Amino acid sequence: MEFSIERGALTDAVTWAARVLPTRSPVPVLGGLLLDVSDGRLSVCGLDFEASARIEVEARTVRTGKVLVMGRRLLDICKVLPDGPVECAVEGSRFTVTGDGARFGLSLLPLDDYPALPPLPEVRGAVDAAAFAAAVAQVTVAAGRDDTLPTLTGIRLGLDGSTMTLAATDRYRFAVRTLPWKATAPDVAADVVVSARRLTEIARSMGRSGLVSVAVDAGSVGFEHAGMRTTVRLLDGRLPRHDKLFALADPALAVTDRVRLVEAVKRVSVVADGGSPLQMTFSAPDGSVLLQAGYEDDVASQRLPATLEGAEEMTVAFNPAYLLDALSSLEEPTVRMSLMGPGRRALITGCEDTRHHQHLLMSVKPALL
Repeated sequence: MEFSIERGALTDAVTWAARVLPTRSPVPVLGGLLLDVSDGRLSVCGLDFEASARIEVEARTVRTGKVLVMGRRLLDICKVLPDGPVECAVEGSRFTVTGDGARFGLSLLPLDDYPALPPLPEVRGAVDAAAFAAAVAQVTVAAGRDDTLPTLTGIRLGLDGSTMTLAATDRYRFAVRTLPWKATAPDVAADVVVSARRLTEIARSMGRSGLVSVAVDAGSVGFEHAGMRTTVRLLDGRLPRHDKLFALADPALAVTDRVRLVEAVKRVSVVADGGSPLQMTFSAPDGSVLLQAGYEDDVASQRLPATLEGAEEMTVAFNPAYLLDALSSLEEPTVRMSLMGPGRRALITGCEDTRHHQHLLMSVKPALL
């Protein structure tokens, strides 16, 4: 094997494939990256027991061949290589990387021990890369972090005709985002759970333009875009459906400026130590909302303009971090809050788009300030 490639292209390819490598593995070859060069193309592949990644880039081929080397060590080398063309070759029992006078040699791993990459599942359709990345970022904030409840650490990927639904919940909040996509057939349907961490990495890395192909089967989900292909094993179980949870009967409707509210929540929650709640009191006669947080001597408050319909006054309280996550994920200038009262569900949306992007939070008992 022998090829030449620009340092930037090699670094980008190795970085993208290495993201699936396990931090520690009882199987040493799973720490390797498989490099395969032929016909002016270099493919870089990595995998572990949960995910696989394969990327193709242009490279000037001198001699075709395959090589397996330690992935993170190759990534470290790529990061410190001088800019410009890089020459790579197998010389005896080493893989050499040379650029602008710098030379590195890596020992080879046994190719015969490396597992075959899983095939891409059946392609079900395609989605806009930028819209998909934004949607994943908007719901992943609600995904659980407790590995003892693995299903709750995932994102629900629902496919139903021309609509894709992404949803996540950690039992205290629930985020849902729907977006259009191009299905391969009108009756395409799927309802699976994918690791939120993996899906976030994939969405960020797939670029911000063009279409991402989405492939799903009974055990895995795959994505393909611009020479990049990745698969992820599905999580067991199902997330609860959000339809009934999001149906609130005769809520009070509060509306305020989203950016100003985000700033106020950050400001007032400075004194909300130990996860103490942030209290919001909406007043229809005053046309305002009063934010308060803290106990005893350390307290903070701020009043903002707001409208309230369906009640004269409404006081609710939220975990400030959860509230901030929900507000920050919205994009509209004004926010609408559908409120049922203290200790009950609250639905947070933009004022214009009340269906495609929604966050449900459980309010808590208001604090005595």
